[in-house]
Amino acid sequence: MLDRDRRLLSVLAEHKVLTTDQIAALEFTSTRRAQDRLRKLREMGMLFAFRESLYGGGTSQTRHALGYLGARLIAATRAEKPPAPGAYALMLERLACSPTLAHRLGVNDFFCGLAAHRNPARHRDAALPGPVAGLTQWWSERQCADAFRLDLYSGETVGLHPDGYGCWEQNDRTVRFFLEYDTGTESLTTLTGKLTVYQRFPTSEFGILLFSLHSSRRETTLRAALHRAPSGNTPGLVIATTARDHAHPDGHAGPVWARWKPQSDTATQRLHLADLPECGPRIAHHTGTGQPYNEAAFDPGAPDIRAVLDSNRARAGITDLTAGSDPSEPIILENDS
Repeated sequence: MLDRDRRLLSVLAEHKVLTTDQIAALEFTSTRRAQDRLRKLREMGMLFAFRESLYGGGTSQTRHALGYLGARLIAATRAEKPPAPGAYALMLERLACSPTLAHRLGVNDFFCGLAAHRNPARHRDAALPGPVAGLTQWWSERQCADAFRLDLYSGETVGLHPDGYGCWEQNDRTVRFFLEYDTGTESLTTLTGKLTVYQRFPTSEFGILLFSLHSSRRETTLRAALHRAPSGNTPGLVIATTARDHAHPDGHAGPVWARWKPQSDTATQRLHLADLPECGPRIAHHTGTGQPYNEAAFDPGAPDIRAVLDSNRARAGITDLTAGSDPSEPIILENDS
């Protein structure tokens, strides 16, 4: 099995499903080459493929998930117990029929478009590899939910559930971001309501917040809704929006992003992703993460990361017991906001 195959299986293990075009963008020079290799991987049992019948005739592009043997291989490399065949088959059936499949594919398409700038098949002839740049962190919604949790002294947990979290590096700039990917099915009230949780969490200490909207009209209405919403005035939280019909050769890395500012709901300037503000931890690149596109990923349990969360927990205005105090007399920490 090729290194390319192992990278693909690792990506599918975390992000569940990718289309043929998305896989081609990650690892191949053309869709045809991707189709040839994917067919062989399916024959080996490493991949499971399915399509959706379209209204009016025809089918969707092929979607790919880990086949049972692929799942066993990933489990072996991680020293984990392999899944039961019956349970895994049921999981694949549910994935293929999931009402959120289109949204998941959309989120993955966003990140695959960024990851395509690092496609190794298109950089084989480079004389020197140079510094790692492009998409250097790609976390799924599940990884985000596990990492971005703030356990308050009251027993309450404040957790972020973005559609993804990433890091884009270009021209010596590092932009970490949370992604909210909109398909137009949620109300504007629901979208703007998400800011409440981002305000309660130390979001700006981990990155900026990006909204990817399905159309320019939707982006305009969201920006107007943010302007009206009580949570729209978010000091310290950097927000940028884009619409997916803002076509650009560089995709979402190009000048398609508009900063949100409470003073105005009009998108007057479009910026490259790399030109958005830099927020979040700065760490040295590392290898051996077991998951591609994670050279800039940090350990959620690392002391410096836990210190950020603990310091914000202490500022949350929650009852705390300090060392040396009488346990029967809780000390109330003042909220300094």
